[in-house]
Amino acid sequence: MNNSIHHFEGIFNRLNKLNEKFTNSLPQKYLCHIVSIIAAVFCLGYKGKTVNFELYSDYHRTTISRFLRDERWDDAPLAAAMKALAVNTVYDLSRRSGMPVLAIIDDTISSKTIPSSKAKHPIESAYFHFSHLKKKQDYGHQAVAVLLSCNGITLLYSIEMYDKTVSKIGLVEQIARELPEVPNGGYLLCDSWYVCGDVIETFAAKGFCTVGALKTNRVVYPACGKMNAADYARLLIDEHGKTLFDIVTVRKQKYYVYRYEGKLNGIQNGVVLLTYPVGAFGKESALRAFISTDTSLSTEEILALYVNRWEIEVFFRTVKNKYAFDKYQIRSALGIRRFWMMTSLAYLLACLESDTYDPEDGYRKMSDLVKRDMISNLFDLAKATEDKSAFLDMVA
Repeated sequence: MNNSIHHFEGIFNRLNKLNEKFTNSLPQKYLCHIVSIIAAVFCLGYKGKTVNFELYSDYHRTTISRFLRDERWDDAPLAAAMKALAVNTVYDLSRRSGMPVLAIIDDTISSKTIPSSKAKHPIESAYFHFSHLKKKQDYGHQAVAVLLSCNGITLLYSIEMYDKTVSKIGLVEQIARELPEVPNGGYLLCDSWYVCGDVIETFAAKGFCTVGALKTNRVVYPACGKMNAADYARLLIDEHGKTLFDIVTVRKQKYYVYRYEGKLNGIQNGVVLLTYPVGAFGKESALRAFISTDTSLSTEEILALYVNRWEIEVFFRTVKNKYAFDKYQIRSALGIRRFWMMTSLAYLLACLESDTYDPEDGYRKMSDLVKRDMISNLFDLAKATEDKSAFLDMVA
């Protein structure tokens, strides 16, 4: 790296600490690009555009864009180093605390403008996906993320593009197979989309039980016969009213909960919780169902575990609002994947910068680090020349 105003020694040192072998193997130009991108993320006005990267680089934005979309550098060691750090940190915490590891899975959409039928170079790997937030089909890129968490510490493990070459279920299975077996047991936390036999079995092979949401049309097999969960809840209310439902408090909210244990489609045995908010008991639209493949958990423990799934919603909101995760204007699928990798790397560095792995605290500290490096370089440049005009030309 050169000794200009764009030399961010603090970021370089942290990358070196993350994986010295990787940083030493990269050509200097490529390493400068990564450092410049990370620096831009933590500066005021960052919008996820290549013009932001150019402000903190000695290279033109087209060179940085080319680095992301088609330069022939091997990004696999960096991805592996980031995953290894998340696993080592969270699994070590599990060993020391005796607490289980939580693997939290969900997906989000990076919305993009639908291209004209006459577009010569439309954005790659963009499709229509159903958005639960918008309640309709949304065009763009879908990212599937996995967080690892233990005892209040949460780190990003993986974020992958769903490009329809492999199903989302298949993509999650691939991620699960990479994970080492958990030291003190663990739980997969997910919404109803990922509660299927293949995902449950793949995570079970790594020591994870599943706690997730369940669609109310999922078929269960109570003593009264085969039926879906919504029909079963209606039958219980018609025949017994509230008598079979317990009142459970979760984060100061009270719910009527019925606990079923037995077979359901695709799962040989599990606990299904049928829940209604206290003020909406019996309303079909208010019915929510949850499942646990660990039948030893109490009703309260299942619901308390599932609440931790909210961590991934906070993660998506943070990387979109502060890290411009969905603001890119890159057309190539490879460039987008690498942009997401740079975003993930910046988020990971922020977590590591905080003593408590708090991404908000780490973001502030990384921003301060970048400012200090910029001021330090200005000072060094000013000392190196007595010509004020020449100095101003260098920093302009």
